[in-house]
Amino acid sequence: MTSLSGITPSGRLTIGNHLGALRRFTDPDGFYFVANLHAMTIKHDPRRLAALTREFATLMLAAGVPEGTVFVQSDVPTHAQLAYLLECTSYVGELSRMIQYKEKGNGRPMTRASLFTYPCLMAADILLYGAERVPVGGDQDQHVELARDIAIRFNREYGETFVVPQLNKAALATRVKDLQNPAAKMSKSDADDAIGTIRLLDPPDVIRRQVMRAVTDSDNEVRHDEANKPGVTNLLEILAACTDGDPVELAKAYASYGALKQDVADAVLAIIEPLQKEYARLATDPGAIDHLLAQGRDRALEASTPRLQAAARAMGLAGSAP
Repeated sequence: MTSLSGITPSGRLTIGNHLGALRRFTDPDGFYFVANLHAMTIKHDPRRLAALTREFATLMLAAGVPEGTVFVQSDVPTHAQLAYLLECTSYVGELSRMIQYKEKGNGRPMTRASLFTYPCLMAADILLYGAERVPVGGDQDQHVELARDIAIRFNREYGETFVVPQLNKAALATRVKDLQNPAAKMSKSDADDAIGTIRLLDPPDVIRRQVMRAVTDSDNEVRHDEANKPGVTNLLEILAACTDGDPVELAKAYASYGALKQDVADAVLAIIEPLQKEYARLATDPGAIDHLLAQGRDRALEASTPRLQAAARAMGLAGSAP
């Protein structure tokens, strides 16, 4: 089954992004991209966007995402082209109910039109490649559901064109929380100096310090209890995600928070340090990165163009034949 996923360069990648996304991008026939067009739906610094796009692509390659599957979204124009066609099949009502628009737009001054319509771009990202499963975090469920609705509607009104995708959730990795505020998700959009976030390119001593300063509670009992012990539970789930263990069972091995934090730091660094070494190696050869991204771009164009043309023909656009 074809797998597809993208990640938006809205901030520095975190351990949660790696556990919930990068390490799951393993299908040699998949399509995995830096969704830089999505980062333009709110005010942004062009230079930072360009730098983060390159950093994300390099980290994806360093994480072992298969060669030929990684590309930059804006390098493949079929994404934006299909997005417009899907805008022409989507309804204002369903777009206005999307969480991102309700939280960041919805009547606020200077809200960009792209914030309202970008779910159609995300649907295009998915539908272009006939992806049957979409590995995403829990905060993207609504977008995949919309892509499903759009595909079903398009197929009904214009003829069978798109595969209707299925959501593919991660088990533990989607629940990585902020180390200082375990009620909130660890986010790549947090400030670069946020102490509750573990970033993939942070120095090892910084990462260890972040973990050792993680919020717990005052009773010093290690158990998995999200309602009453969210900080401890977060640490257990990070450890479980890093070691493929069970957080409830892991808790039984600890008599103190200090020992738990030490093991969490060790487990996180066991994943991040090899990634950082490979990233540093790749970064010394920009031409090789360009070549790998060009491979991904060309493969994505070849795969996505026929479905774009089929959608355009189905909607009655002349000149859409190959």
